[in-house]
Amino acid sequence: MSKFLGKVAVVTGGSSGIGLATAKLFVEEGAFVYIAGRRQAELDKAVQEIGHNVVGVQCDVQNMADLERLYAKVRTERGVLDILVANSGIVDPQSLAETTEESFDKVFGVNVRGLTFTVQKALPLLPDGAAIVLIASIAWVKGIPGYGTYSATKAAVRSFVRTWTAELKERRIRINAVSPGPIDTPIMDSQAPTKEAADQVRASFAAAVPFGRIGRPEEVAAAVSFLASADASFIAGVDLPVDGGMIAV
Repeated sequence: MSKFLGKVAVVTGGSSGIGLATAKLFVEEGAFVYIAGRRQAELDKAVQEIGHNVVGVQCDVQNMADLERLYAKVRTERGVLDILVANSGIVDPQSLAETTEESFDKVFGVNVRGLTFTVQKALPLLPDGAAIVLIASIAWVKGIPGYGTYSATKAAVRSFVRTWTAELKERRIRINAVSPGPIDTPIMDSQAPTKEAADQVRASFAAAVPFGRIGRPEEVAAAVSFLASADASFIAGVDLPVDGGMIAV
């Protein structure tokens, strides 16, 4: 497959889960990919796993200097950025009664502030007709106990897609969102103190999905690839759920 032959992509949060699966697929389809993440060891492992046409850049999306360094590297080495996937995100489940200022600021800092400036600072590198895919979540639609702050951040992402589509229409930059349902990634493990508890989280989510299972990162990556490609040339401003029908029934 070569639908991204000659294209340059940036995937934030690209060292694991959905980001890593997306970066792998982009490379398989011909792209040169920069994956950004906070942890150098995980980036190195991801680069080795992908094997070629990939560069790992240590970057905290909340840090403006890190973002500028990321895009300066792309500009120096490739000169252009055709596809941006803003995937970095965190989950810190807390009920309203338990929510702390620290947790609230941390989740909004990565999921909203970090995403905003990830896109803003990429704009000078993006040619007319470029593609941006933001990773949201079906949590913005559902009322899931304990996920109030996280869900609010993903509602913001959905709103950004609409607004930025209107703002960038003269440049024909297509901005879309993919909203995963429960996906089997390391984030699942981060929501529980033990492996057994994480397995219970997985089972609980699987029971809420009509397909009776949680999704795989590769299934989300396929949707991201579609929206980033010329196959979606007349699609802009949409939110595509990848959730096994969880919000449909």
